[in-house]
Amino acid sequence: MGEWLYLIIGIAVVGVLTLAGLLTSGRRRRGDLPATGGTDVIAPPRTDTPAGTDTAVEAPPEPAVEPAPTVEKPEGTASRLVRLRQRLSRSQGGLGQGLLALLSRDRLDEDTWEAIEDTLLTADVGVAPTQALVERLRTRLRVEGGQKPDARAVLREELIELVGTDMDRRVQVTGADGKPGVVLVVGVNGAGKTTTVGKIARILVAQDLTVTLGAADTFRAAAVDQLATWGERVGVEVVRGPEGGDPASVAFEAVKHGVDDDIDTVLVDTAGRLQNKAGLMDELGKVKRVIEKQAPVTEVLLVLDATTGQNGLIQARVFSEIVDVTGIVLTKLDGSAKGGIVVQVQRELGVPVKLVGLGEGPDDMAPFDAAAFVDALLG
Repeated sequence: MGEWLYLIIGIAVVGVLTLAGLLTSGRRRRGDLPATGGTDVIAPPRTDTPAGTDTAVEAPPEPAVEPAPTVEKPEGTASRLVRLRQRLSRSQGGLGQGLLALLSRDRLDEDTWEAIEDTLLTADVGVAPTQALVERLRTRLRVEGGQKPDARAVLREELIELVGTDMDRRVQVTGADGKPGVVLVVGVNGAGKTTTVGKIARILVAQDLTVTLGAADTFRAAAVDQLATWGERVGVEVVRGPEGGDPASVAFEAVKHGVDDDIDTVLVDTAGRLQNKAGLMDELGKVKRVIEKQAPVTEVLLVLDATTGQNGLIQARVFSEIVDVTGIVLTKLDGSAKGGIVVQVQRELGVPVKLVGLGEGPDDMAPFDAAAFVDALLG
């Protein structure tokens, strides 16, 4: 009886130990399995070190903070004129010096006058202006028993007269009755239109005027981005719309912003496609009409590439028929451009050249001055 009791107790002890082992093993296996559930949330890395461990947990990297753009202070008008005059004399001096060399000859015969005409025509002055100038020079430089006139002084006076001294070359950048001045900038793509808007903005900022830019050339994303960059550099706001959106809507909002915020000048960049004259006329006409629901357009500037010669004049005629152009901006007048284009385009359109661009720099644009231009031609 005692042996049976010991046997039963032994079997019970072995069973208990076996069961305990099985339970412990099961817990270890369950602890090795991944947690189950429906969440995909990934917790951010911990920034603290759990108690009782030596593991270093790195903090998440700080997001990169872009530095605020530096707002530039554009160059004033006086220093622009000095530098542009120097550049113009270098690039255009050949015309004036060539004329002076011919006019300074001891004897002004028919061959000399013909050479003077050829020099003027080669410089894109145009046939009618050339003939008028030569006739006046012949009259004034004729020696009639007295002392020979100063050829340089006579040529300077006649060239200034030819370029024009009676034209109002001021750009109307301020409005009346508390409204902003609204400057509509037109011209074919490639003439430097968007760049011109940016450069004019710099001139106005240098004069302490407040400016808003309207990116109404919505068909060229590059033009909108380019204008935004120009505005950012001088701290000027740019009103833009969706790519391919309605240009008139962008122009309207830009001018509305100018009215609401008491801005001095709103500069509106427009599309310059010439493939369809009727389409361009409708588009520019609509832009102008919509703008004038907010404030009158005070200036319409036509941007021309001075290096295009006769093509530039054809473009000028088209735009002058579409909108009431009040002034011309001649870009790229340095380099290969012929100085006589100033005379020809003014005579063609009956409106003055008001601004000239002579380089790629952001401040390489200045108001046009007839006397300074002629002095640069003469070197």
